[in-house]
Amino acid sequence: MRVATGIVTMSMLVGASLFALAQNTPAPAPAPAPATAGASGLVAKDLNQVDLAAEFDGMQGKHLRMRTVTFAPGARSPEHSHKGRPGIAYVLQGTFTEHRNGVTKEYGPGTSWVEDHDTTHWVENRGSTPAVQLSVAIDAQP
Repeated sequence: MRVATGIVTMSMLVGASLFALAQNTPAPAPAPAPATAGASGLVAKDLNQVDLAAEFDGMQGKHLRMRTVTFAPGARSPEHSHKGRPGIAYVLQGTFTEHRNGVTKEYGPGTSWVEDHDTTHWVENRGSTPAVQLSVAIDAQP
């Protein structure tokens, strides 16, 4: 329980820090995201990004992106991997059902999950209302 609380706290701090940064940096043009490509009922809205090549050596072509992803009732993402594009998803509203390694887990408002190099999963909204997540991830430049 202590580790889970620490992860949620860390996720909230990262999200709050990135939100503050987003308020001071103009947002780039949105680009399609691999996790939502080919999916229906999903709406991804880029909030902001940071070019990591300007921040760290060896990060050319990578950026840190913050966005919201809204899943309509019944919507699901395609199965996808996070190898080379780690992230953290924080649930703002609704309930997400994640399917990873044969395990199904539900996440409601105020909870989060980590997506690392070992993550191959798909996520769905089994509820009757939209589910919205705040996603912060490292990804390839559009």
